[in-house]
Amino acid sequence: MEEEKVNIQELARKVDELLNVLNVISGDLAEVSKSLKAVSGPAAAPAVSVTPAGKLRGIKDVKQAFSSELAGMLLFEESGNFIIVKPRRFLGSNNFAKIASVVRDLGGEYVSAGRNSHFKITKK
Repeated sequence: MEEEKVNIQELARKVDELLNVLNVISGDLAEVSKSLKAVSGPAAAPAVSVTPAGKLRGIKDVKQAFSSELAGMLLFEESGNFIIVKPRRFLGSNNFAKIASVVRDLGGEYVSAGRNSHFKITKK
């Protein structure tokens, strides 16, 4: 029984390591994507909502930055100075990378917190 417990703990540790590696890869891919978009010109850039200087960004502004398909997979809520974006369901690596890229373009970040993981975007 003790050996089984050690194996489960070792597997959990390895899964955590893999999640960290995947997050790094996702960030690298987002940077490559951003560079490719910059090289290919403005026609290939996604329609990201830009708020006028001094105006706070709202849920509607953030939601519009996502395709309707991706937006349908997400929940949007306001929390203090941030817009919190949470998945409605498991996103898969492809959708996660797309969402993470849009969030980064908006100046946001991914907060890894187990079942409470989410994306956080400033309202400014």
